[in-house]
Amino acid sequence: MTGMPLVVVSGIPSSGKTRRVQELVEFLGNNCDREVHVISDDFSRVAKNELYGSSQLEKTARGELKSGVERHLTPERVVILDSLNYIKGFRYELFCVSKHVKTPHCVMQCDTASDTAREWNRNRENTDERYSDPIFDALVMRFEPPDSRNRWDSPLFIIHPDDPLPAADILAALLDRKPPPPNQSTQTQPLSATSFLHELDRKTQEIVRGILEAQRAGVPGDVVAIPGSSETLRLPRLVTMAELRRLRRQFIAYTKLHPTEECDKIPTLFVQYLSSTL
Repeated sequence: MTGMPLVVVSGIPSSGKTRRVQELVEFLGNNCDREVHVISDDFSRVAKNELYGSSQLEKTARGELKSGVERHLTPERVVILDSLNYIKGFRYELFCVSKHVKTPHCVMQCDTASDTAREWNRNRENTDERYSDPIFDALVMRFEPPDSRNRWDSPLFIIHPDDPLPAADILAALLDRKPPPPNQSTQTQPLSATSFLHELDRKTQEIVRGILEAQRAGVPGDVVAIPGSSETLRLPRLVTMAELRRLRRQFIAYTKLHPTEECDKIPTLFVQYLSSTL
């Protein structure tokens, strides 16, 4: 194992994430010979309501969290990310980080009913740490729960408020598993042929056009065949041209940093990216 595990904690606001992290840290301190490092969004100098009320501030904060994970994943420590981590696309990015450094990871979801979490939030002693009702409700509505069928959400440990923490199972799942091998989308490659950027632009444009055409002829929930890829894409809702263009730009920016020598893999990598973000 070249790196120690990453534990991604996920849950709606005030669902007991930090308490569970403290339990896990205590268990690891007594049963693991590696340093444990916790990264949380408490480092932000912006109040929670201001942070999660601004898409730009929240995007910046996610970038800082991801950078912290990248910086601290070493052979000497276990990294636990204690934050909402409610966007599946962000959890996919964290999964790619763990693959890049060849370390296993798992997701721990605090599955607390929203009414219970709302009550816990209102009872916080420190009023500065409370979410306002509008922000709390918005985050609950935006929460995309982890799904163990997704490789970036697996293995998944779902913990309810009265459940004992399955700390031994979490540790075994991390230490007894081999890290996932890095693939073409997560390995840093030597600069590809000059035709790479042209093929990247052309193939992703074709896929965007194909998705838009399929939407006009179908209904939400349809499975779309992707030209040049054996994988398909399920569209859970109507996706606008502006959103597809934005996701295409993000994918191109990421792929320029991690180019693949095999241009025929571009469609498959793009559909995997779209599946993790839509």
